[in-house]
Amino acid sequence: MENSAFTLLPPLLAIIIAIWRKNAILALISGLFLCFLLLHNWQPVDAVVGSFGSIVDVFLSIGNAQIIAFSLLIGALVQLMNQSGAVQGFIENLANMSLVKTKRQASLLPTIVGTTIFTDTNLSMFTGGMASQKLFDKHGLSRAKLAYLLDSTCSPISVLFLINGWGAYLLGLLDGYNLDDPIGVLLGTISYNFYAIIAVLLAYYTAYSGKVYGPMATSESYVPHTDLQETIKPAKARVMWIPMISLMVITIAMLWFTGDGDIRQGSGSLSVFTAIVSALIMLIFMIGMYRLLTLKALSEAFVKGIKNMLPAVTILVLSFAFGSAIKLLGTGSYVSQLINPEFPIIFIAPIIFLVAGLMAFSTGTSWGTFALLIPMAVPIALTADIPVAFLVAAVLSGGVFGDHASPISDSTVVASIASGCDHFEHVKTQLPYSLFAAGLTIIGFIIVGAML
Repeated sequence: MENSAFTLLPPLLAIIIAIWRKNAILALISGLFLCFLLLHNWQPVDAVVGSFGSIVDVFLSIGNAQIIAFSLLIGALVQLMNQSGAVQGFIENLANMSLVKTKRQASLLPTIVGTTIFTDTNLSMFTGGMASQKLFDKHGLSRAKLAYLLDSTCSPISVLFLINGWGAYLLGLLDGYNLDDPIGVLLGTISYNFYAIIAVLLAYYTAYSGKVYGPMATSESYVPHTDLQETIKPAKARVMWIPMISLMVITIAMLWFTGDGDIRQGSGSLSVFTAIVSALIMLIFMIGMYRLLTLKALSEAFVKGIKNMLPAVTILVLSFAFGSAIKLLGTGSYVSQLINPEFPIIFIAPIIFLVAGLMAFSTGTSWGTFALLIPMAVPIALTADIPVAFLVAAVLSGGVFGDHASPISDSTVVASIASGCDHFEHVKTQLPYSLFAAGLTIIGFIIVGAML
């Protein structure tokens, strides 16, 4: 199948099913099965066996297993922080400091929280949202604005400051291309990730200036919302911020240690796994020390947090399996050969950005989009002699853009819930900002492409 147009069928099928059924899991399973159907000369039984074998192989990789474990355990960490009252204690601690006295300060609070808690997007959104709801009501600010500020900082920051599950996941997708410095490539995407950078800057501009445009200017979604977290007794604020800080510090320290003094050469999967286990042990110890939860409640919260992450982890596992199958089939190599010297380089990144945006918008998931497009973007970059980080950044930018604009995205749903805003009100008011940032992003990719 190498050097054959048939190698395009699996990703095309996955994209079509993702858009048609709006189901990333079904899309990845279908694409994976078709990969092995082609590899085994249209023998369905062999294809099924090969598909299951590729999924098993994901767990046999120590690096992948550590990334999967991290993703599950971060769910447990978030659930324990919420249920123990650590998040509520952190929120009350902010309130007692009396730092918010004006509309500008109220707007800046969720924006700053969204850019500082970058280890988990859901934790960041819920913390910023719950801390800001009443303040926004008090100062007459719309809940739609709060939802926008949360959504436009949490996900973009997570894909810029990659000391989290996003970074570990992306390292897994970059594996297998014989890249000299995968972590260096990942770090290189930061400066090229134009959509994420612009989205964060727009959020800070909106929070600081107080100016809003489009449907958000007439939004009336600041009706007081009942905060479910009020039923939880607040704990000491340190119960939240000590494990969170340790998570970041230990990750960086482990990258330095495993890389023999160079964090770019460190093991990302081992580092984040060690950090999350350490942070969880620390959190559980503090919950026991302050008697915040009974042993039964603690274990139930732990299991519930893991269960909450199962859909995302399913996409994660299928993404790794599909990425490996695509490499085995040679899809990326075939696509890269279609980019001949006469093809304008300045249009490659914008096209990848738009395709990624369409896929993420249609499926509601940026991670599934990364799994489908990174295996094609990397070979194109290597063949066309374009910085790999540049085209990977185009995929990342497009994935976050589509995720932001999509009404079925988990991040838009969580932002709506965390802010107490009507979901479609949030989608409607955020869309003009997302489209504006996307337009600037395309211009940025064209300019950089012209300089290559």
